[in-house]
Amino acid sequence: MKTLMTRLASSLGLDFKDAGLAMAQAAGLRRQVPLLYALLVVNAAALAYTHWSVAPRLLTLGIPCVLFCACVLRAIAWARQRDRVIEAGAAVIQLQRTVVLSAVLAIAFVSWALALEEYGGPYERSHVALFIAITVIGCIFCLMQLPQAALVVTGAVTIPYLVHYLSMGNSVFLAFALNIALVTGVMIQVLLNSFSSFRQLIHSKADLACKQAEAERLSAENARLAHTDSLTGLPNRRHFFADAEALIARSREAGARFALGTLDLDRFKPVNDTYGHVAGDRILAAVGERLAAACDEGIVLSRLGGDEFGFVVVGDVTRAEAVGQHFCDLLAEPFQLDECHVSLGCSGGMAMFPEAGSSLQELFDRCDYALYHAKSKHPGRAVLFSLEHETEIRSARMVETVLQAADFDGEMAVHFQPIVDATTRRTVAVEALARWTSPVLGRVPPDQFIAVAERLGCIHRLTLTLFGKALAEARRLPPGVGLSFNLSARDITSPETILSIIAAIGRSGFDPRRLTLELTETAVMRDFDAARRAIGELQALGIAIALDDFGTGYSSLGYLRRLSLDKVKLDRSFVGDLDSVSGRNIVGAMIALCGTLGLECIVEGVEEETQLANLQQLGCTFVQGYLVARPMPTGEVVPWLAANEPGTARHRAIA
Repeated sequence: MKTLMTRLASSLGLDFKDAGLAMAQAAGLRRQVPLLYALLVVNAAALAYTHWSVAPRLLTLGIPCVLFCACVLRAIAWARQRDRVIEAGAAVIQLQRTVVLSAVLAIAFVSWALALEEYGGPYERSHVALFIAITVIGCIFCLMQLPQAALVVTGAVTIPYLVHYLSMGNSVFLAFALNIALVTGVMIQVLLNSFSSFRQLIHSKADLACKQAEAERLSAENARLAHTDSLTGLPNRRHFFADAEALIARSREAGARFALGTLDLDRFKPVNDTYGHVAGDRILAAVGERLAAACDEGIVLSRLGGDEFGFVVVGDVTRAEAVGQHFCDLLAEPFQLDECHVSLGCSGGMAMFPEAGSSLQELFDRCDYALYHAKSKHPGRAVLFSLEHETEIRSARMVETVLQAADFDGEMAVHFQPIVDATTRRTVAVEALARWTSPVLGRVPPDQFIAVAERLGCIHRLTLTLFGKALAEARRLPPGVGLSFNLSARDITSPETILSIIAAIGRSGFDPRRLTLELTETAVMRDFDAARRAIGELQALGIAIALDDFGTGYSSLGYLRRLSLDKVKLDRSFVGDLDSVSGRNIVGAMIALCGTLGLECIVEGVEEETQLANLQQLGCTFVQGYLVARPMPTGEVVPWLAANEPGTARHRAIA
C-alpha cells in the first residue's frame, strides 16, 4: 500500500524531489495562500447573501460558517509562517498537505455552490455559475507556485460543474460552463508556462549559488595558499606581516604587549651547497616541523623565506626570550639526512611591542638588528632588543649618514701591518688595512664602516679608493716586500669591481706577482661560481689568493679542496689556545694540512713571545700580529722596514 501511494504521489508530481524548488514554492505560497482564503470567504459570503431569502439556513448559514472557519484557520496558519525559515523536509510536507486540502476544500465549495443552484430564480442561479467561475480562476492565480494544487482544484471544480449543467439541458448555462472550462484550460496552460519559468529561475539561482560557493571556496583556498609556505606548510612572509599589522592594531587599542622574533639558520648555505638544493629543501621542511612541534598556545610561527623564520609571542611575553632560545637550542641538534647527520645551528633576534617600536617597520628593524647582533657576537643565542642596541643603532645610522656624504679620497687612509717569517723575522709582506677619520665622527673602526658600506651598496667605491691608495703607497716599499689587500664579500662576486681592480693594477705599474688578495669564506659562500671565476682571472695575472680567517667557517676544508688558493691565514682565535695541548694540536694539524696542500700558512694575532715560540715548534712559516708590529701609516712603515732589514742591529736583536 505504501509503495502504491509512493508511485501515485510520484505520478502526480507530489514527491517534490527537488528540495530547493520545494522550499521556493513554500516561500511563494506563504504570500499567496492567505489571499486565496480571503477570496473564498468573500465570494462565499456574497453567494450566501444572495440566497439568504430563497435557500434553507443550513445552506446560507450553517455550511458557510463551517467553510469560513476552515478558511480563516488555514489563513492564520499560513500567515504565522510568513517570516519563518523552513527546511526542505518541512516544505515538502507542507506542499503535500496543501494539495490534499485544496482538493478537499474545492470539492466542499463546489458541492455547496451546486446545492444552492436549486434555489432561486435565474439571477441566483447565474450568481452560482459566476461564483464557481471566478473562484476557480482566483484559485489558479493564487496557486501558481503549486501547479499540482491548481490542477487538483480545477479538476475538482470544473468536472462536477460541467456534469451538472450538461444534465440540466439548459443551453445557456451549458455554453457558460464550456466557456469557463475553456478559459480555465488556457489559464492552466499559462500557469504551467509560468511555473516552468519559475522553476528555471530557482534552478538558475541554485546554480549561481553553487558557483558563488565554489568561487568563495576557491578564493579561500587561494588566500590560504597565498599565505602558506609551500615547502614547510607554515604561514609565509605575507601572512606574517599582515598578522603582525593586525596584532599591532589590536594591542594598541587594548594596551597589550607582544614579542616579535626572527630566526636565522647559521650554517644552512654550506649545507645547501654541499648536499644540493633538494637536500636543502628537506632540511628546511624538517626545521619547520621541529619548530612547529615546539609551538604552544600564544606562539605563531612563519617562514619568512630562505633559511629565515619568524614568530610572534602573545599573552605571557616575559617568556619571549626563553622561547627564542628554546628554538635556537632545538635547531642546534643534528638533522638526519639519509645516512648523514647535518648540524646547522640558529641565532635569533626579538623585539617587544611597544617598547622597541610602535610600528611594524620599527619593530621588525629592531628585531633584525637584535638578530644581527646575535649572529655577529653570540652565535646560537636568541637576543632581545634592548636600550644598548638602540644606542648602537643610532650610532650605526649616524655612521651611515656621514659615510654617504664622506669624501673617500680625503678621509680614507691605508695603514700597513707587516707579515714576517716566523723563524728569521724577515718581512715578506705588509697587509693594507682601511682607516677612516671623519671630520664629524672622528676615527671610526673598520668593522663598523665597512659593514655599513656593504649595507649601503658603496663598498665597491670604497674598495677601489682604498686599493688605489694602497697601490700608490706600496711603490715606496722595498722590492722584496709584497702587498696584501682584503676584498669584501661583495667585491669578489662583482665582475665590475674585479675588472676595476685589474685596471688599477695596470695603471699603477705595481708587479701583480707581489700582490695578495685576501678573501673570507663568507665572500666565497656568497656566490661560489662567481668567486671561482674571479679568482681564476686574478691568478692569471700572477696575483696570489689567500683565504682569510681560516678555521672559523663551517666548510673551510671544502673550500681548500674546491678552490685554487695560494695562502691560508689562520684566524687569531686559535692563537689564544696555544697554551693547551688540544689548542696546539689543532693549530699543528692546520699548519701540517697547509704544508701537505702546498699552501703558505700565515698565523694572525700573535702578541706574545711564548705564542711565537710555540708556533715555531709547530712548523709555522709566517706570522702577523702586535708582537711583530702594529698597523702603521706609510710614513712609519717604510722606516720600520729599513730598521728591521736582515743584517741590521735591531733585526739581529729581535731575531
